[in-house]
Amino acid sequence: MRIGLTYDLRSEWIALGYTEEQTAEFDSPGTIDAIEAALKARGFTVDRIGHARALMRRLAAGARWDIVFNICEGMHGYAREALVPALLEAYQIPCVFSDPLTCAVTLHKGMAKSLVRDAGLPTAPFALIERIEELGHIGLPYPLFAKPVAEGTGKGVDSASRCDTPEKLAHVCERLLARFRQPVLIETYLPGREFTVGIVGTGPEAEIVGTVEVILKAPEDGGAYGFESKEECETRVDYVARDDAEARASAALALASYRALGCRDGGRVDVRSDAAGLPHFIEVNPLAGLNPEHSDLPILTTATGRSYQWLIDRIVGSALARNGLAWPEQAKKRRRAARGALRVVGAAG
Repeated sequence: MRIGLTYDLRSEWIALGYTEEQTAEFDSPGTIDAIEAALKARGFTVDRIGHARALMRRLAAGARWDIVFNICEGMHGYAREALVPALLEAYQIPCVFSDPLTCAVTLHKGMAKSLVRDAGLPTAPFALIERIEELGHIGLPYPLFAKPVAEGTGKGVDSASRCDTPEKLAHVCERLLARFRQPVLIETYLPGREFTVGIVGTGPEAEIVGTVEVILKAPEDGGAYGFESKEECETRVDYVARDDAEARASAALALASYRALGCRDGGRVDVRSDAAGLPHFIEVNPLAGLNPEHSDLPILTTATGRSYQWLIDRIVGSALARNGLAWPEQAKKRRRAARGALRVVGAAG
């Protein structure tokens, strides 16, 4: 079975003049190597495609695949994570991970929180602003937390993100609006524990991989799990597997949110508790990073005693089942059986 592999290689975008921060969500060669090795171990023939523009060229030239393993984050616009799944849908090529609608909705944190809230699930009260003048209409009690509405990997989040006064909120929002040129999400600050929950599967078949508490060790992070702490997670963050009552409540909320947002095959949901220990939805990543040593989902998978191969198998198995496809070895057996049946029929005739 031929499986395509779409991805954004960080070094390629940096070579085009983009910065380390702009390319923070993109992948290293080691990540692509690890995914390819896991797929080959299960009998797939892997075709490295690359980013969305490379996929467009290949599709236009007539290339096709049985399924595509997509981890493309994209570079521009609110729908950047939806571009590759949308292209594949146009050509009726199945893909691993979420569809264009879910990828677009979940990248916009305000949209995702609205849908989670409408599903009756807890998320911190929030507001969006596009201009500083709109701050006068917020009406949320301090402290507040401000961040870009459509960024990943903690971009725009640091120790200054918590705002205790209107003056500080105005200063932070002014900086974020100028820097990221997108609305700012402002939400009630949640002072409790933070968890990230790994999930695999789709719909009723989705299940929790594990729940880890995110514990920031560096005082300069100020309790904000942002870009710098994620980039240097090996020294600035402890990921501790948890199974206490609050962790289980966080996992249940994460799974309900994942399902409500229509996520498929695998992903990661971030949850944080309020002062009373009640978990609240923060955001979901339907294209969670898959670096075996650096990304949250593989980290929490290994923290719960499972292997990287198990994680990739479970993600791909969900996608195959959704699309009525068999694993390569099973497909081979079916083809051999079909050929044998044809030979028998031919001999009988």
